[in-house]
Amino acid sequence: MVEIAVWTKDHFGDHQADAYPEVLIAQCKAVAGGTAQVQSCGLLIGADLQDDLRFTRAGQHYVVFVETAAWVSIVDFVHQREDLAGKVRGLEPRR
Repeated sequence: MVEIAVWTKDHFGDHQADAYPEVLIAQCKAVAGGTAQVQSCGLLIGADLQDDLRFTRAGQHYVVFVETAAWVSIVDFVHQREDLAGKVRGLEPRR
């Protein structure tokens, strides 16, 4: 998230650099609280992907995470211009 804040500061200034991480954090809290709209990453690259790997949208980024009944772990933040499916393929070995 630090890299995102630095890039945002360089391109949009201090105010946006302070505000944008809060957008990402709020969405992470929504994921943890079960209120975020989420999708399975398996929809992107196929059914043989780990079932609990999911993503949601936050600002200009996708938040990729693993969700179980007991916990949520944020795996990556992927900018909307990046290849989300390609990034997801690199996160998890195929079964």
